[in-house]
Amino acid sequence: MKPILLSGHERSLTQVVFNKEGDLLFTASKDDTINVWFSSNGERLGTYSGHNGTVWSLACDSQSKLLLSGSADNTMKLWDIKTGQCLKTWEFPTAVKRVAWSDDDKLALCITEQRSGYQGAIRVYEMSHEGDCKTQPDEPISQFSPIGSKATVAAFAPLGHEIITGHESGKVALFDTKTGEEIESNERAHSGTVTDLQLSPDGTYFVTSSKDKTARIHDTKNLAVIKTFSTETPLNSAVITPLKPYVIVGGGQDARSVTTTSTRSGKFETRFWHRVFEEEVGRVRGHFGPINTIAIHPEGKAFASGGEDGYVRVHWFDESYFRARPYGDLEPED
Repeated sequence: MKPILLSGHERSLTQVVFNKEGDLLFTASKDDTINVWFSSNGERLGTYSGHNGTVWSLACDSQSKLLLSGSADNTMKLWDIKTGQCLKTWEFPTAVKRVAWSDDDKLALCITEQRSGYQGAIRVYEMSHEGDCKTQPDEPISQFSPIGSKATVAAFAPLGHEIITGHESGKVALFDTKTGEEIESNERAHSGTVTDLQLSPDGTYFVTSSKDKTARIHDTKNLAVIKTFSTETPLNSAVITPLKPYVIVGGGQDARSVTTTSTRSGKFETRFWHRVFEEEVGRVRGHFGPINTIAIHPEGKAFASGGEDGYVRVHWFDESYFRARPYGDLEPED
């Protein structure tokens, strides 16, 4: 797999996401710019400028019409993907660390950070796709602060009636979207901060990554841990691949130690694990620092990774990947 190297950010990547069709890739970083690229050839299609700080999170709706972004400038913004126009800005007391859409695009959520005497909160908005989409609600339909450990990541469960959250303590929980009531929780899902949470294509299970050096698959309904993938370094992101039975994870030694660490010893590799047998089947090298974010093509044809080195790498799988036996090894990149 030969990568397409995307260089459009001045600082480390925070999140990369594909649209539903997989032809567009959106990237955010610790600079204040959001980029959109053609995933097939790495051509930059445009930028979304307006934030004044690190852009922590991105979410594209299922129609590839609207883009949500959350930033360290204490705002969440709604963008028209086609024109690049900012349609709406919501302001908060603290930074927005995560944004997400529900499957039907009718709801959006954001997580604001716990800081300066303000409680971390999850807010849910009822979104409109009517007309030019500029008429959006100022106030959320629900707002709640999880008791105990603050939420770090979140996503809507299928149908949008519940929200799945990952927490600083390693806990994962399930909340009612409208009331904010905690329906289910697993206090021991991880022993370190949950750094990423991404659902399977059908939404019946999801994967989390953590600073405790593991990625785990959980049942969406009861949050039970189904599979565990243990590594030697903290993990920042994990995804479940369609078509093939793999989980892709990425991370690496803490960024503060990168300058004294070689690429090999720092474990700056994207790693493939068999999600049934819980065994590593391949690695893809290339980044020169920790991998901060991973996204999978909706049809499982490619994956993208964003690193501390400021680069995005898009890998389109070779035909051999799709012909391989279910337990066949991947051919890692040199």
